[in-house]
Amino acid sequence: MSYYRYHVFFCTNVRDDGRACCGGHNAQGMRDYVKGRVKELGLAGPGKVRVSTAGCLDRCEEGPCIVVYPEATWYTYVDQDDLDEIVREHLQNGRRVKRLEI
Repeated sequence: MSYYRYHVFFCTNVRDDGRACCGGHNAQGMRDYVKGRVKELGLAGPGKVRVSTAGCLDRCEEGPCIVVYPEATWYTYVDQDDLDEIVREHLQNGRRVKRLEI
Protein backbone atom coordinates (compact mmCIF):
# COMPACT_ATOMS: atom_id res chain seq x y z
CA MET A 1 0.00 0.00 0.00
CA SER A 2 1.20 3.49 -0.80
CA TYR A 3 2.09 5.86 2.04
CA TYR A 4 -0.26 8.48 0.55
CA ARG A 5 -3.58 7.88 -1.19
CA TYR A 6 -2.65 10.65 -3.64
CA HIS A 7 0.63 12.41 -4.26
CA VAL A 8 0.28 15.63 -6.28
CA PHE A 9 3.34 17.08 -8.00
CA PHE A 10 3.26 20.70 -9.22
CA CYS A 11 5.70 21.73 -11.93
CA THR A 12 7.15 25.04 -10.78
CA ASN A 13 9.92 25.28 -13.35
CA VAL A 14 11.15 28.74 -14.35
CA ARG A 15 12.97 29.18 -17.66
CA ASP A 16 14.99 32.28 -18.37
CA ASP A 17 15.24 31.74 -22.13
CA GLY A 18 11.69 32.78 -23.07
CA ARG A 19 10.31 29.28 -23.58
CA ALA A 20 7.02 28.32 -21.97
CA CYS A 21 7.28 27.43 -18.30
CA CYS A 22 4.90 26.64 -15.50
CA GLY A 23 6.58 29.21 -13.27
CA GLY A 24 5.31 31.88 -15.65
CA HIS A 25 1.76 30.95 -14.60
CA ASN A 26 2.23 31.49 -10.86
CA ALA A 27 2.75 27.75 -10.37
CA GLN A 28 4.34 28.19 -6.95
CA GLY A 29 1.43 30.30 -5.76
CA MET A 30 -1.04 27.78 -7.14
CA ARG A 31 0.81 24.94 -5.41
CA ASP A 32 0.67 26.88 -2.15
CA TYR A 33 -3.05 27.41 -2.66
CA VAL A 34 -3.76 23.70 -3.21
CA LYS A 35 -1.55 22.69 -0.30
CA GLY A 36 -3.52 25.06 1.92
CA ARG A 37 -6.88 23.79 0.65
CA VAL A 38 -5.86 20.17 1.20
CA LYS A 39 -4.93 21.01 4.80
CA GLU A 40 -8.12 23.03 5.37
CA LEU A 41 -10.23 20.13 4.14
CA GLY A 42 -8.45 17.63 6.40
CA LEU A 43 -7.06 15.72 3.43
CA ALA A 44 -3.35 16.09 4.29
CA GLY A 45 -1.18 13.48 5.94
CA PRO A 46 -0.23 9.81 5.83
CA GLY A 47 -2.82 7.70 4.06
CA LYS A 48 -4.33 10.83 2.55
CA VAL A 49 -2.89 13.51 0.23
CA ARG A 50 0.58 14.99 -0.18
CA VAL A 51 1.19 18.09 -2.34
CA SER A 52 4.79 18.55 -3.51
CA THR A 53 6.85 20.88 -5.64
CA ALA A 54 8.53 19.35 -8.66
CA GLY A 55 11.16 20.72 -10.92
CA CYS A 56 10.45 20.61 -14.62
CA LEU A 57 7.97 17.92 -15.59
CA ASP A 58 8.76 18.67 -19.27
CA ARG A 59 5.19 19.44 -20.35
CA CYS A 60 5.29 23.22 -19.95
CA GLU A 61 4.23 23.78 -23.57
CA GLU A 62 0.81 22.37 -22.65
CA GLY A 63 0.27 24.97 -19.93
CA PRO A 64 0.96 24.78 -16.22
CA CYS A 65 0.78 21.16 -15.15
CA ILE A 66 0.41 18.83 -12.24
CA VAL A 67 0.48 15.05 -12.03
CA VAL A 68 -1.47 13.00 -9.50
CA TYR A 69 -0.15 9.60 -8.45
CA PRO A 70 -0.71 6.69 -8.16
CA GLU A 71 -2.86 6.98 -11.30
CA ALA A 72 -0.34 9.20 -13.13
CA THR A 73 -3.14 11.57 -14.13
CA TRP A 74 -1.79 14.72 -15.78
CA TYR A 75 -3.72 17.98 -15.50
CA THR A 76 -3.40 21.53 -16.68
CA TYR A 77 -5.19 24.45 -15.05
CA VAL A 78 -5.96 28.10 -15.63
CA ASP A 79 -7.01 29.35 -12.21
CA GLN A 80 -7.95 28.43 -8.66
CA ASP A 81 -11.41 27.31 -9.80
CA ASP A 82 -9.80 24.59 -11.93
CA LEU A 83 -7.64 23.53 -8.98
CA ASP A 84 -10.65 23.50 -6.65
CA GLU A 85 -12.37 21.16 -9.10
CA ILE A 86 -9.35 18.82 -9.12
CA VAL A 87 -9.24 18.82 -5.30
CA ARG A 88 -12.99 18.21 -5.02
CA GLU A 89 -13.40 15.65 -7.77
CA HIS A 90 -10.10 13.76 -7.83
CA LEU A 91 -8.61 14.12 -4.36
CA GLN A 92 -11.86 14.00 -2.38
CA ASN A 93 -14.06 11.82 -4.56
CA GLY A 94 -11.64 9.76 -6.66
CA ARG A 95 -13.01 10.96 -10.00
CA ARG A 96 -10.78 12.27 -12.75
CA VAL A 97 -11.52 15.71 -14.18
CA LYS A 98 -11.51 14.82 -17.88
CA ARG A 99 -11.77 18.41 -19.15
CA LEU A 100 -8.46 19.33 -17.47
CA GLU A 101 -6.49 16.20 -18.39
CA ILE A 102 -3.50 16.46 -20.70
